[in-house]
Amino acid sequence: MKHFFLLTWLCLTSNALLAQQLKSPNQQLQMEFSLQKDGTPGYSLKFKDKVVIKPSKLGLELKDDTKSLLNDFVIADTKTTSFDEIWKPVWGEVASIRNHYNELAVTLNQKGTDRQMVIRFRLFDEGLGFRYEFPLQKNLTYFVIKEERSQFAMNGDHTAFWIPGDYDTQEYDYTTSKLSEIRGLTEKAMTANVSQQSFSPTGVQTALMMKTADGLYINLHEAALINYSCMHLNLDDKNMVFESWLTPDAKGDKGYMQASCQSPWRTIMVSDDAREILASKMTLNLNDPCKIGDTSWIKPVKYVGVWWEMITGKSTWAYTDEYPTVQLGVTDFAKAKPNGKHGANTANVKKYIDFAAANGFDAVLVEGWNEGWEDWFGHSKDYVFDFVTPYPDFDVKGIHEYAKSKGIKMIMHHETSGSTRNYERHMDKAYQFMKDNGYDAVKSGYVGPILPRGENHYDQWIVNHYQYAIEKAADYKIMVNAHEAIRPTGICRTYPNLIGNESARGTEYQAFGGSKPNHVTILPFTRLIGGPMDYTPGIFEMDISKINPENTSHLNSTLANQLALYLTMYSPLQMAADLPENYERFADAFQFIKDVAVDWSDSKYLEAEPGQYITVARKAKGTNNWFIGNVNGETSRVSSINFDFLEKGKKYEATIYADAKDAHYKTNPQAYTIRKMNVTNKTKLSQFSAPGGGYAISVIEKK
Repeated sequence: MKHFFLLTWLCLTSNALLAQQLKSPNQQLQMEFSLQKDGTPGYSLKFKDKVVIKPSKLGLELKDDTKSLLNDFVIADTKTTSFDEIWKPVWGEVASIRNHYNELAVTLNQKGTDRQMVIRFRLFDEGLGFRYEFPLQKNLTYFVIKEERSQFAMNGDHTAFWIPGDYDTQEYDYTTSKLSEIRGLTEKAMTANVSQQSFSPTGVQTALMMKTADGLYINLHEAALINYSCMHLNLDDKNMVFESWLTPDAKGDKGYMQASCQSPWRTIMVSDDAREILASKMTLNLNDPCKIGDTSWIKPVKYVGVWWEMITGKSTWAYTDEYPTVQLGVTDFAKAKPNGKHGANTANVKKYIDFAAANGFDAVLVEGWNEGWEDWFGHSKDYVFDFVTPYPDFDVKGIHEYAKSKGIKMIMHHETSGSTRNYERHMDKAYQFMKDNGYDAVKSGYVGPILPRGENHYDQWIVNHYQYAIEKAADYKIMVNAHEAIRPTGICRTYPNLIGNESARGTEYQAFGGSKPNHVTILPFTRLIGGPMDYTPGIFEMDISKINPENTSHLNSTLANQLALYLTMYSPLQMAADLPENYERFADAFQFIKDVAVDWSDSKYLEAEPGQYITVARKAKGTNNWFIGNVNGETSRVSSINFDFLEKGKKYEATIYADAKDAHYKTNPQAYTIRKMNVTNKTKLSQFSAPGGGYAISVIEKK
């Protein structure tokens, strides 16, 4: 009997050493770390006693290494800590953010190699983050990652909102399906793009949103993607286990590492309320604090621009149709015959400046202003742009002086055509040119295959290029809005001059054949988890043929839905993307775009269901005014909200811009109503939202 009790005690002690539990501050989430018999590290996660992640393996497979960082580990040390702070973002959905978590750091030693690896877990009330850390050590200095083997074992065949895994683009419409259906739907989901490379029929991209049969919302993503390749997820659809799949470089390698170093955080958000996923600041909290000392020059921007007319085909980026090929510094554009369709001409730009000034906007974006657009794409061209030489019809200094006289800032456009070496070669000169000519913000682009050849948009080398551009821009006090770049992972906390990204299927696709009407009810649960998107909303003319008769695309949204996007698609950089003449046609609806703020002191998610609807209220920073936006999916519904977020005892006037009863994104998109009503914090509202529709409300305090 003594031996039995001793053996039992030894087993319990052994299990205690191999399994470590961690609970979230509110005790609703519970994570367990464990080692299998062969020394393979793993974890599991529960929410309110419901299984979220079944036991899942962790580790990394190394290239040309006799023993990878997968097994034969023993626990050398464990440390648990708690952290709780309040920090203030430079811009954001709220004026202050709480960063509150419990942490478990497990130090592992590998038998036979004497290598050390730390797996650090942070458990927030809304989810879990974990990463790998590699301390400075003798037996692990430089190493190459063949593949990261982080697993996320699902507890069922969940409903997922996904886009196909791809090394070069995120510009896909979302598919809604069961996990088991991904394999059969991937080929259809892979619509054509100018640069794309899939890797698996069950590969998907993060942020991946899911809903379980019993009502849990689960989101998988990553945070603080620095000096590492972007993580996709590959599904074992027999066992419903996702495994990390990193983006390879030109040689097929997935990461060159030098200790001491660490991976990005792998994130799992979970709630039984979809609104909490949208409100979460966990991704930001897993990034380092701001590294820019003086941030006074970083300011939210509402802008218009010479862009939509090119996207729709009304005008062109190129100055001439005479030159089939261009060599910068050799080709003489002064001798070229203008094509008569070039959008970035001085007179046209001044019209946009006048419109911006007359309607209270901050800035004007101009694309196609610089030499080289005649043969910029599809030729693997290294020296494609110099970012400082304008076409003959674009007066840089004159436009700067004119904009300044009107109180308008200009936004520079730097398209790289994927030639990252060329951009870095010209970056200092280009940024200085911007400062010399009054440009405080740049929209950069990476359309097409990446140069150096063979590199992918999301591999480690190119991720480092994007980061270099952000940090170099900060040296010149320039704000960055990167398009076709890596999807955001919260780095805007550390470098808040990253005020926008595209990195998803934006409004431009509405002129390329259209997007699904529920697209904007999914993006906030996926792409926007990592940071704001320059979605370029505000299109009032949905029949693109009325702008360009040769383009028969239709924008799948009602006009009221377009207004709501200024709230539901959060960004400190918001464009009124349509042509000025279309805003003049609907001046009463345009008033909302003029009024709506771009920086907020508080936000309340009132309704949310991925793929179906989102309703959010935001308080304009420095005021007592609120703005509300609702976007709806393919089925009409009645949205029900109350105004209990308003200050007690105050009276407000609400102006409601809503779908008319017969509105429909396809057949009657411009049918809207505008009405006013008095509201207080006791007011409740039931409001109709059409298919592909929604509503927007300005709530202004009465004095």
